[in-house]
Amino acid sequence: MNERLWSFSGGDHGQWRVTSVTAITGASLAMASQLDVVNGVPSSPSVWTLQGVTSNERYVQQDEKQKLVAVQQSLGRASSTQAALIPIRKNAAWWALTQDERRDILEAKSRHIDIGLRYLPPIARRLHHCRDLATAQPYDFLTWFEFAPEHATAFDDLLGALRSTPEWAYVERETEVRLQRN
Repeated sequence: MNERLWSFSGGDHGQWRVTSVTAITGASLAMASQLDVVNGVPSSPSVWTLQGVTSNERYVQQDEKQKLVAVQQSLGRASSTQAALIPIRKNAAWWALTQDERRDILEAKSRHIDIGLRYLPPIARRLHHCRDLATAQPYDFLTWFEFAPEHATAFDDLLGALRSTPEWAYVERETEVRLQRN
């Protein structure tokens, strides 16, 4: 089993109750009542399944990583009863850029890490890469967030700040799936 592979299956079973599915840009996902999150391949049928792998940090520098590690919390905290799955696909122009050009957009222009640091430790996250899989996926990234109900407004602020950056000009499909733990 690939321990880095994660599957997010919308259907009629799972640890999370789906409270909303919203198309931010492009086509949405179908509504599902539950979301099952498994490390590996899903075992039950679903309305849709998105897969991604955890990977190395591709655009972060050592000093930035140290700042993030010092304050970020792990997933699965008892108080984090709300979550969001945000799948994103970027356009061909993004993928035509070199890695250092993408880094420049992410950090020098968008300040992606600085924005994220403002919302840690209350909001925990894990990024999954979809382009690394042998089977084509409908999204490039799956970002999983968990937080306590009292931090829902801060989470909305985080999303607003990220979506207002130059990086988001490259997003051609984004869906927001909001969840509550069963």
